[in-house]
Amino acid sequence: MKITISEKAFNWYKDELSLNSDDNVRFFVRYGGCSTVQKGFSLGVAKDEPEEIGSDVNLNGIKFFVEDSDIWYFDGQDLFVDFDEELMEPSFDFKEATQ
Repeated sequence: MKITISEKAFNWYKDELSLNSDDNVRFFVRYGGCSTVQKGFSLGVAKDEPEEIGSDVNLNGIKFFVEDSDIWYFDGQDLFVDFDEELMEPSFDFKEATQ
């Protein structure tokens, strides 16, 4: 499972979460909401310290990650985080994992 984050989405997270180099941002599974991957679940986002990383990407010294215990949610899909100009917030897209 691979995580890709667009520059606009990265800048939004950096500003909204007041991120600095060496900070960590976790994408986690939460009950409720809607998703194209797992019915009845959605992704949450928070500044957090990693325990057992399942997948991560480092952008300008900031690590975005998913814990190993949450990898099931992606069901063999890669996570693409972009920025929705109309809603002015990040958007999530999932595509078949590329290995």
